[in-house]
Amino acid sequence: MRLLRNFLLFFILGVSTISCSEKPFYEKVYSFDGNEWTQRVKPSFTVDVKDIEKEYNFIITLRTTTDYKYSNLWIYMNTITPDGTKAREPFQIQITNPDGSWAGIKTGTIVEHPLQFNKRKLPKKGKYTFILEQGITESKIDEVLDIGFRVTESISK
Repeated sequence: MRLLRNFLLFFILGVSTISCSEKPFYEKVYSFDGNEWTQRVKPSFTVDVKDIEKEYNFIITLRTTTDYKYSNLWIYMNTITPDGTKAREPFQIQITNPDGSWAGIKTGTIVEHPLQFNKRKLPKKGKYTFILEQGITESKIDEVLDIGFRVTESISK
């Protein structure tokens, strides 16, 4: 029992330390109605960048239930820069490992799947809009709770 208590104490302290050291520059979560992500729903996140000398970390976090039936999820990230330039990139979020275990962090019936891009520079000052689309052939995906978009300033070491 004492070992479990010590583990929980160190875990809580570790999470607190990590979360305090990386305060988000931007953070927003989009929740899906009825836990369904349909093709017509495209969560949008607008980030106002004032300092182009800094590097930023981008984290997309998908949360599903344990009833999600696929081993991955392809998403498209559409980026619109301050001058209106558009780009579209595909990304895969790994949901399960090859052995069927969860690739993300499982808590009860919820699994959190992060996709992280570290130390990215943005070329222009102004508002960047990031629009996420689900990229599968079915019209909807069930058991998707929400998707978060977080930007932190990269700390050089």
